[in-house]
Amino acid sequence: MATRSVEVVYRGIFQRTMARNIVRNIVFAARKDGKIGTAFGRYSDSPERNGIPAKQFAIVSDTALELEESLAVYEATAVDVTINVDDAMCKGIESWAWYGLQPINELTKPGGTLIVTSRQDSDSLLEDIHQKESPYNLAVIPSTVSFSGLWVYKDDHTDMRVLGAICKVCPDLVSVKAMLESVKEQTGNDTKVASVQGAFDRTTSRPVEPGEGNDETPFSFDMPGWKTMEEGVVIRALPEGGGFRGGDEGYQPGRSEVFKKWSTRSMRPVINFDTCIKCTLCWLQCPDTCFDITPDGLYDANLESCCGCGVCEAVCPVPDCVTMVGEPEFNDNSSQWDAWTADKDGYNKWMTVLVEKQKTETRTHGFHHVGGYEDEIKAEES
Repeated sequence: MATRSVEVVYRGIFQRTMARNIVRNIVFAARKDGKIGTAFGRYSDSPERNGIPAKQFAIVSDTALELEESLAVYEATAVDVTINVDDAMCKGIESWAWYGLQPINELTKPGGTLIVTSRQDSDSLLEDIHQKESPYNLAVIPSTVSFSGLWVYKDDHTDMRVLGAICKVCPDLVSVKAMLESVKEQTGNDTKVASVQGAFDRTTSRPVEPGEGNDETPFSFDMPGWKTMEEGVVIRALPEGGGFRGGDEGYQPGRSEVFKKWSTRSMRPVINFDTCIKCTLCWLQCPDTCFDITPDGLYDANLESCCGCGVCEAVCPVPDCVTMVGEPEFNDNSSQWDAWTADKDGYNKWMTVLVEKQKTETRTHGFHHVGGYEDEIKAEES
C-alpha cells in the first residue's frame, strides 16, 4: 500500500486560502501521476477563528480502495510531510483549545519532513520545535509570514514555493513534472510555474536526530471520562480576581488555568515601563484581560493569555510605550515587569534593541483592512 499524507498548519482565516491552494494542488498534480487523492480541512467555517492554528490535509493513494481505507479516520494520525506556514507555530499549537499544546511535528512520521516558511535558519527554529523520539527532516523555505485576511488573498507565491519543496522532499507523493503541469493548467501563470521549479531546485533539508530541539514537556490536560462528566453543559465561573499575585496591592483578574491563548499569536507586546503614563487604556481595551495591575500602578501583560491582537499598541497614546514584536524573538512567556524590576538598565537595553529591529521589518500580525494588500503593492511600486 502506497498512501502519502500531508498536513498544512496555518493561521485560521488569515492563511486559509493559501493552505487550501496547497492541498488542492497536491491532489490535482497527483492525478497527473495516475494516483487518486482528496483534500480537506479540519477547521472550516464557523469553528475557525482569526489567528488560531488550523489544518488542511491532502491524502494521496495509488488506488481508490487504499484512499478509502486511509480515510476511515477523521484526522490523519501520522503524515509524511508537515507544512508550517508561520514559524511562530514552531513553539506548538493549541488548535482545539482543550487537549493542551501539540508540538508542530507531533504527526510527522519517522523519516518524514517538516517544512517551515521562515527567515530563521534551522538551528534557530529547533530552539522552539519540540524533540521527537524518532528522526525526521527539517526544510526551511526563506519567506516572511504570508498574512492577508478573510476577504483578501495575498498572492505572493508562498503556496507555489511550498508545492515545489514538497516535490523535492517527498517525491513519492507527487512528481515535480506533474506539479509543474498542474500549476500551469490551474493558474495559466508562467511565473508561478517558475516559482515551483525554483523552490524545487533550491530546497534542501537537514536531518533532525532524536533529542534535538526544545526539551520542554508540552502542557496537557486530563480530560473527564464518561463516568465523571456531569449532566448537561457545565461551565465553571472564574474567580473574580484580587490583588497582584495574591498580595494586597494592584489587581490580577481570575483566569482559567486550561485556557491559554498564546499559540494564536505571531507578535507580542513589549512594554516600556519607564514611559508608561498609567492611562489604563491597554488594561481597559485588551479583549482578553491579559494585563495585570502591578503594585506600582503599571501594567504587566500575562503572556500566556495574550493572543497577540495588537489592540494595546493601537490604543496606547505614548509612542513606543507598547510595541508589537515578532514572536520568534522570544523563548518563553515570562513577565516583562519582573525582568524590568530586577534590572531596569538591562531590560531597557533589551527592549530598545527589539523595538528598533521591529521598526525595520514589515508588520504582519494580522489582517488590517480590505484593500490592504493592494495598498502594499502600490507602496512597493512607488
